[in-house]
Amino acid sequence: MSKQFVGEIKDRDSVNAVFLVKDKILAMAKNGKPYMNLRLMDKSGDIEAKVWDNTEVLDKKFDKDDFVNVRGKASVYMNKMQVVIAEITKVPEEQVVLADFLPESSRDAAEMRQELSGIVAGLTNHHLKGLMASFLEDEPFMTLYCQAPAAKGMHHVYLGGLLEHSLSLVKLVKSIVPLYDGINEDLLVVGALLHDVGKIYEMSFARAIDYTDAGKLLGHITIGVELVGEKIHTVGGFPRELSLLLKHMLLSHHGQYEYGSPKRPKTVEATILNYLDDMDSKINGIQTHIAKETASTSRWTAHHRLYDRYFFKSNGMGGEKEVECVRDEACLTAPVEQVILREERPAFNNQPLKGLEKLKLM
Repeated sequence: MSKQFVGEIKDRDSVNAVFLVKDKILAMAKNGKPYMNLRLMDKSGDIEAKVWDNTEVLDKKFDKDDFVNVRGKASVYMNKMQVVIAEITKVPEEQVVLADFLPESSRDAAEMRQELSGIVAGLTNHHLKGLMASFLEDEPFMTLYCQAPAAKGMHHVYLGGLLEHSLSLVKLVKSIVPLYDGINEDLLVVGALLHDVGKIYEMSFARAIDYTDAGKLLGHITIGVELVGEKIHTVGGFPRELSLLLKHMLLSHHGQYEYGSPKRPKTVEATILNYLDDMDSKINGIQTHIAKETASTSRWTAHHRLYDRYFFKSNGMGGEKEVECVRDEACLTAPVEQVILREERPAFNNQPLKGLEKLKLM
């Protein structure tokens, strides 16, 4: 029997499948009755699930990061798909195919690694090229670097996400550098490739994506600077100032202290990296959020907790049949027969007694 994936679940579908428990919370309803709120996942995505009955007994049967067989009914609530669970049982790990349960980059891993090798081969600064070569020759490191996600919840939250994000930054770097004079392109490219390198040890991703003890205690920026420092010592004659500039890029790539940066960007290259990193992560996060809403017919997404806003799904490329205009607008984007004219509303003014001139007062 083929697996029923999260991405295939539609409104009113019966659900009977194995999922990985991403999150598990035992809560209390307004009527004082306990219920269980779960986040179930597989490689196609995740979905919210509720257990309303027998929760205190079931709570002891499984934990977060366990595999469970779920039987229930899917429905759309507040524009989001969820499953109301009728029955849930723990499934031994040896009975599941692990590859079914963690999302992966849509890009081929071997293709991305080949692209990375080509970028390193194109570096002209032999110190930076030697540093990157020492990383590429470290197979245990490369295994983790090619598998790691870029984050737990914000962006590129899938296997291969770190490498995909890093390669995207290099493309952005190469599009930006020709626009300005005096940019150290090699430094910026290597900074883009290594800015999040500490995430290989900050994140655990054998099952659900989560933080390691080292990640919680140190964070990827500190871990990354340590990794880069260790590799720099293996490259003979690496200039001290070049080492400082590269480490500064890692330390400052979040931009502000309140965003977790120990330092703020104080070089042009570090400033560029900060803005490009922020842009790529946000675009991926927003597009992923929109793509999850296949069950919703609304033109707006559900509220995004991390960005604290709703997103409008339409961008003018959906082939809308009607364009609404006021009379003084030039509706050049639609054929005349598709244009609906509406009367222009009078502007607000600051004359509250306007129109009362002829009123006879005693």
